[in-house]
Amino acid sequence: MSGRTRLALCAWTATLLTACALLPLVSPATWIVQVAALLAVQSAVGAAARRVPLARPLTVAAQVVVTLELLILVFARQQAPAGLVPGPEAFRHLADLVRQGAQDVGRYTTPAPLTDGIRLLLVAGVLLIGLIVDALAVTLRSAATAGLPLLALYSVAAGLADGGAGRLWFLLAAAGYLMLLLAEGRDRLSQWGRVFTGAVRSPRGERGSAVAPVRTGRRIGVVALGVALVVPLALPEMRHGLLDPSRTGAGPGDGGTISAVNPLVSLRDSLNVDEDRTVLTLRTDARDTSDLYVRIVSLDDFDGTTWKPSRRHIVDVPDPLPTPAGLSADVPRAEITTTISAADWYAQNWLPMPYPPSGVHIRGSWRYEPVGMTLVGDHGQTTRGLTYQVRSLQVLPTTEQLATAPDPAPALVHEYTEVPRTLPADVAATARRVTEGAANHYEQAVALQNWFALDGGFQYDTQVEVGTGPQAITRFLRDKRGFCVHFSFAMAAMARTLGIPARVAVGFAPGTVQGDGTIAVGLKDAHAWPELYFEGVGWTRFEPTPTRGTTPSYTRSEEPGAALPDPAVPSAQASTAPSAAPSATTGCPPELRRLQECPTPSAQSVAGPSDDGPRPFTIAAGAVAALLVLLLPLSPSLWRRRMRSVRLGAHGRGERDAVPHTLAVWQELTDTAWDFGIRPEESQTPRQTAARLVRLGRLDPEAAASVHRVAGAVEQALYAPRPRPVAGLAADVRRVTEGLRATASRRTRLRALLAPRSASRLAWAFAERWAAARSRAAALRPVLRRPSAHGPSRQEG
Repeated sequence: MSGRTRLALCAWTATLLTACALLPLVSPATWIVQVAALLAVQSAVGAAARRVPLARPLTVAAQVVVTLELLILVFARQQAPAGLVPGPEAFRHLADLVRQGAQDVGRYTTPAPLTDGIRLLLVAGVLLIGLIVDALAVTLRSAATAGLPLLALYSVAAGLADGGAGRLWFLLAAAGYLMLLLAEGRDRLSQWGRVFTGAVRSPRGERGSAVAPVRTGRRIGVVALGVALVVPLALPEMRHGLLDPSRTGAGPGDGGTISAVNPLVSLRDSLNVDEDRTVLTLRTDARDTSDLYVRIVSLDDFDGTTWKPSRRHIVDVPDPLPTPAGLSADVPRAEITTTISAADWYAQNWLPMPYPPSGVHIRGSWRYEPVGMTLVGDHGQTTRGLTYQVRSLQVLPTTEQLATAPDPAPALVHEYTEVPRTLPADVAATARRVTEGAANHYEQAVALQNWFALDGGFQYDTQVEVGTGPQAITRFLRDKRGFCVHFSFAMAAMARTLGIPARVAVGFAPGTVQGDGTIAVGLKDAHAWPELYFEGVGWTRFEPTPTRGTTPSYTRSEEPGAALPDPAVPSAQASTAPSAAPSATTGCPPELRRLQECPTPSAQSVAGPSDDGPRPFTIAAGAVAALLVLLLPLSPSLWRRRMRSVRLGAHGRGERDAVPHTLAVWQELTDTAWDFGIRPEESQTPRQTAARLVRLGRLDPEAAASVHRVAGAVEQALYAPRPRPVAGLAADVRRVTEGLRATASRRTRLRALLAPRSASRLAWAFAERWAAARSRAAALRPVLRRPSAHGPSRQEG
């Protein structure tokens, strides 16, 4: 087996072993067999193209074309002519599958079902990584760089897996990458010839060869993997973590980045499911269950476009839980006990509880976040199939207590009223206009709630896309159509502009009372609502979303007819009989909307302006531009590495290639000396140049002997009647390079690496080619003759 074939096989193996880290994410795992087969075809095409041989760009292009044909054959065969020819229908079908897969990824928890969309994302993603790994490791001979796409693939799996990727998947991925590095090392050693190891013989009786250093590399790799797997077990665990919304599934015990739900995706997907599956089953001793919200997490970090949990320390769960911040003793309250059972399929890292909790009895590994007063799973602990008991407070402040609340602490005001400069000015202007005439923060909060839920003409619609650009809130205030995410985000942002501390809570609205007295909380009860802080009362819930949840009693006006409509209370008091009379303002009764019986709005009414952010093509163009900006300063260094690899390559073994190989090696030697500050002198002979390089470079005797050997080979190539190949010239150049690097200063070494002087040859070569091109273009121009004195010349026709 040739070196390149072995390297291609190892690249295929490394990609496949790293892709195994995705196996826990999807069930069943049959897709890995399909990936292995398609990846093998892709690698075989690359091996065949390199054997022809094709140029490196053409080799990669051939693999890209074949990969696209494979995807069409597997996923869009019926839409492609003859099952293989790519066409508009085939590409449109692939795009639809990609969109379906993206929606399925946001809808399902792990392990997700293997839908066609998810299967396309898995197969296409692994094939893309495999193509990059094969191109870097085999085509470009840079196996170390091929570790970056492998790391990206493993990071995706580790980020999405419940509890993070296990040690087995890390071991497989690391072993695949190590195998790739060893294969490249063996191939490079074999190009240097036999490695002499004295009288040491292999177990088969053979003298030492290039396999001996590779065997040493294997041992080092095995030790390194063992250390990577065993040392974390002996280190003390971190008993605190950071709450980060960017991940799910990682417990704080292993670094601690946990996310509750993605409000921008999960909420809307839950509200739009065809089947309202039961998430939680509650049994409580509360007399009134219409106000029993189940809270998961609070979002208090506002960046102008969205809300997310800020990073907080977590501690051991206290018993009992502390009193909520800001709650004074004179505020009426009642303690209730609720037993909650989570569905077997519902795996949530944050514990759903009524707020504020005063005590929790639960089995498993859980930690406590004091600011949000919530529990988070440790070491991958989730709510899947758990039954637990929560004691919580029903806080019942009076309107007078809220209206006369003193100013909160300055630190709290600063943290929870901060809005970014990117927030459009019309958000604050609208808040001031709506609350004009309010005497205090409480009246301002009630005015905002009434404006959203009653007076402002807003409509509840779960089909509206969630905007992510800076103008998302402005667009919602203009279109006046959205669901709980829009209402809660907008009210909390507007409250902050008025100086009211605000955050957003995510969880479930009150569920539906069953015949046996339990309360069923389903996916369609997923909800978000704003919480505003009042000193003496603490964080207080408001409900701006029309037809959802319940209006808090402390916000209802005592004037007749001024109370907010509350037809969507999911409790025993809620009416489930649809009204036959259409609403005068919305065209659909709130009761029917609660039952999801309203007709879906047209695309024109819900799409709105398409300025939710940059388009995919803009993002791709920006990414390419950023990559070019990053690579531009490194282009001289990359060009030198490329030239060094070509000049010192494995060619030149036959007599026919002896002269070109020797001259290329000499060119590399003089360019390397130039990079370290020794300018070439074209007028000197090779022997004079060698003596000058040894003197100025202050080379040791071994490196000096290597310089003179290369110079002697050059003289033989130039003057001998039949030049013969000289072995070991590439090794001599590498030895001289190490000698120059050892005697050079740190600044000289850095410049030789990042800004090599010999890269000037690239500009010279470009100038020569440009001049030659201009000469050829000038030669192709038609010769214009002057008309003679006797008149224009005749043209033969």
